[in-house]
Amino acid sequence: MTATQGNLAGLSRFIFRAPRWYASIAFALLIAAATGVAVFEAEFPLDDAWQGVFYLGLPTVTAALGTPLVDGFFGGKLTHNRSSLLALVCELVVIAIVVIAALLAFVTPLGQEFVLNALLFALAAIFGLRLLVVMAVSRQSLPVASAAASLQTAAAALLLFVYTGTMRYMEIGGPISRAFLYRPDNAPARLSGLDYMTPKMFGVLAVLSGLCIFAVWLFLVLVDRPWRSTLGVSSLDFVRGFVGHIAEGTRELEDFFEDLGEDALVPVTVLSIRRPDGEEKARFVLPMIHPGPMGEIGGGNLPERVAADANGVAFPPHATAGHDFNLVTNREVDTILARANDAYESIEYDDTATKSQVVSEGEATLTGQAFGDEALIINTFAPGCADDVDYAVGLSVRSEAKNGGLQDVLLVDAHNCNDGLDGDDLGHVVPGSQRSFDMYEGARELGQRLTAADRHDLRCGVAWDETDWEPRDGIGPLGVRVAVFEVDGQRSAYVLIDGNNMEPGLRERIVDRIDGADAVEVMTTDTHVVNTVEAENQVGSSIDETRLISLIEELVGEAIDDLEPVEAGMATEQAQVTVFGNDRTEMLASTANAVVSLGGALAALFVLAVLGISALVFFLTG
Repeated sequence: MTATQGNLAGLSRFIFRAPRWYASIAFALLIAAATGVAVFEAEFPLDDAWQGVFYLGLPTVTAALGTPLVDGFFGGKLTHNRSSLLALVCELVVIAIVVIAALLAFVTPLGQEFVLNALLFALAAIFGLRLLVVMAVSRQSLPVASAAASLQTAAAALLLFVYTGTMRYMEIGGPISRAFLYRPDNAPARLSGLDYMTPKMFGVLAVLSGLCIFAVWLFLVLVDRPWRSTLGVSSLDFVRGFVGHIAEGTRELEDFFEDLGEDALVPVTVLSIRRPDGEEKARFVLPMIHPGPMGEIGGGNLPERVAADANGVAFPPHATAGHDFNLVTNREVDTILARANDAYESIEYDDTATKSQVVSEGEATLTGQAFGDEALIINTFAPGCADDVDYAVGLSVRSEAKNGGLQDVLLVDAHNCNDGLDGDDLGHVVPGSQRSFDMYEGARELGQRLTAADRHDLRCGVAWDETDWEPRDGIGPLGVRVAVFEVDGQRSAYVLIDGNNMEPGLRERIVDRIDGADAVEVMTTDTHVVNTVEAENQVGSSIDETRLISLIEELVGEAIDDLEPVEAGMATEQAQVTVFGNDRTEMLASTANAVVSLGGALAALFVLAVLGISALVFFLTG
């Protein structure tokens, strides 16, 4: 992950899961009742509360329940949860503006008419806010979105029209229409006393609403232009998908990514360990893709899917691939699993293996162990901090390792030391870097050593614990898994933690504490289910590392107790999948970050402009 991609991922901290629609409505009515007690002057507090619910809560409920119906009638996707939350926010905006205006009217000579003008501005403002959200979420045309977005403003305006007696200024209607549309006698004193609520004021509200429509349209055109010119897609599709995924767990974001994707061929390597009777004991599965971009979108939950598909205890470590090799949809995982099963079915097993070997070259440390003529190789830059290894670098490292005579290699990026998202260089290993050449040279030497090493009988033991930690703690559903291989008296322990990278130094502290194993390496899956909480949620940042280390010690002991004779084999198949594509992730991240910065400045400018024009309209119509 680059710094630009890190900035994009960091936007997730601004998003939260939308509450259920009935919770939002209940809270809106509670706020409306409390505001009624504070504002209205009935004889009994319960009357005040009821008036607050009626005059403030009713437009909110109308918008919360009515907007999805109007939007859905025209094919939109605005849910009741999002609609209710939006209506609640707009209610709070109206209350805040009116309260501030009332305080100003109290300490200045502005008077009650200023409060009314502020109310009209607030109703126009929430119409603009609702229009922006409806267009972003449902991707409706401007006229359709305006109809759905206007419900809260229209309902509040209708109540003002009826209960302030505006109809007295109009020479229309008979007894029946006046019975429904002229009810100032039933209104609280604060509304029935608004004699200046003339039809002209509703015309002012219409003008302000039209101004908001133009401002929202212009804002979206300006913000959307960079996306269409660089990526050929709309930013609104990204916003809708991102909010839908984080707020309600929808798959809309995958549709956006699929439009950006490119076809790619990726190796899918399987190392299977089975008992002599043929029953699988453990399975290492490594497709050369990146388990992102986040949550369960694309391949974000690939490790759990791999584990569910294996017969033995599954070990899905992180491959040498960056965010350009994120799968665009969760459906692509099915293709990966199908090729993994094809590889598993073609495996030829051998009951001998080499002792593990460790080669250090520059900043790279490579640990490898051969099973027959195939090898498991794990690379780490710890204690140096690093992030993803580029796909092209990984292919070259596999080739260098096989040059010594190995038939196949399962190459793991241990992904076990990183210092977060600060700085311009987050440790991404790219072709041409010194770290890439460290890996090439180390893999060449390790491959030669493993090819020449003696083979002995192989024993294996496994253990795992789901743990009681959750994604918000930086630990995914697979918890912690341990495989111990014993060859000619040497025990090698491979620890896999279902998380996204690790705090600096934690890997070393784990290795130092493990007794009973001659060689230890710690890996993470790089699962991205932990990144819906925050962009940086590494193993060790939220949990007690003492508990983690003690758990790993226990699991290593259990795996040693589980040691028994096994045979192992490896095979690789190629999968054709759709991934983000070369440089598309960086382009997406750069464009999104630029639009966020530009959008904030534009939003502030538009708010000031609308405020200025609104003040001018009130001045000219006063």
